[in-house]
Amino acid sequence: QVQLVESGGGLVEAGGSLRLPCAASGFIFSINAMGWYRQAPGKQRELVARITSSGSTSYADSVKGRFTISRDNAKKTVYLQMNSLNPEDTAVYYCTVRLRSKDYWGQGTQVTVSS
Repeated sequence: QVQLVESGGGLVEAGGSLRLPCAASGFIFSINAMGWYRQAPGKQRELVARITSSGSTSYADSVKGRFTISRDNAKKTVYLQMNSLNPEDTAVYYCTVRLRSKDYWGQGTQVTVSS
């Protein structure tokens, strides 16, 4: 079955960095686009970054220049490198993949940025 397992979240001070890995299994990782979403308390889940199977990337305007999405097909892992974090980045971060028009999600990892 499809599994997405995020890790790497935690508490960090404003201006700090975190790297979130998402380990994938149960599908052919290398041929699928992967995404990172986040959901802050009281807000809708929003797309943060996306990477295609060929490595093309796209980002939400709010994170451009600070976050970098990457993938390691050999490890079946997608990463979100987050730099210059600010309190507005506080959220649960989710890894996602769409297979045959169905979206799969990990359990999420909490990122908290203190001011």
